[in-house]
Amino acid sequence: MSEPPDRLRANRRAWDLRTRAHLESAFYDVPSFRKGRITLRPPEREELGDVRGRTLLHLQCHFGLDTLSWARLGASVTGADFSEESIAVATSLAAELGLDARFVCADLYELPDVLDGQFDIVVTTYGVLSWLPDLEGWARIVAHFLRPGGTFCLVEIHPVIGLFREVDGGLELSGSLFDPGPYERQTTETYADGRALPAHPEYNWFWPVGAVVTALSGAGLRIERLRELPVDVRQRLPSMVRGEDGYWRLPGDPLPLLFTCIATRP
Repeated sequence: MSEPPDRLRANRRAWDLRTRAHLESAFYDVPSFRKGRITLRPPEREELGDVRGRTLLHLQCHFGLDTLSWARLGASVTGADFSEESIAVATSLAAELGLDARFVCADLYELPDVLDGQFDIVVTTYGVLSWLPDLEGWARIVAHFLRPGGTFCLVEIHPVIGLFREVDGGLELSGSLFDPGPYERQTTETYADGRALPAHPEYNWFWPVGAVVTALSGAGLRIERLRELPVDVRQRLPSMVRGEDGYWRLPGDPLPLLFTCIATRP
């Protein structure tokens, strides 16, 4: 890793701040989760199917609601994240709810230094890749923790939607698919509802779908399927409309909004 450490520290602080706000948000609705709600969405559940009795590593797990949801479905789960605030909350929730889960705080690229073993499933979902400065290094981490015959599941925001902004009801191209960044911004916002955050910098990178597939293949994984979906789990543009299924869509489904990738280790 050659990325300047101040960028990584800034991003870690950004997620510490987000955790405190997200705990109080209706978006995450922690009270209903405590009562038994499963937070997983159809794409990841459809891709992985029955996880009972399987070991599962959740990378970039935030404060663990999805990780613990996999545990509720019968998996033996480990969650990893670089935010100490997130991991503290996740560990506390696991103990409170009596779920079979452990949580590890580490920078993703340093995770092999603090976590042993391999897993039947490695999973990461929704808004994860843009925080990674090294996509090939990420793919090697995935392969490192996946046992032979194991399955990797990625569900991610499609990079194409990040190229557009909405102006007067129309979509206007505002970026390039081929400029990886890093992009710096000063913000007080987060995607969940609730209070504003203290002003802080964040750094993001932009990874096309082709780069993701190439990185995973280069790490020795076999791509089993790649899906592009015209739905999203939250409203990113004003014209997006929420359907009866809970997904947000652009009128006419003109662009992919999510993609899923399933890979296996031979």
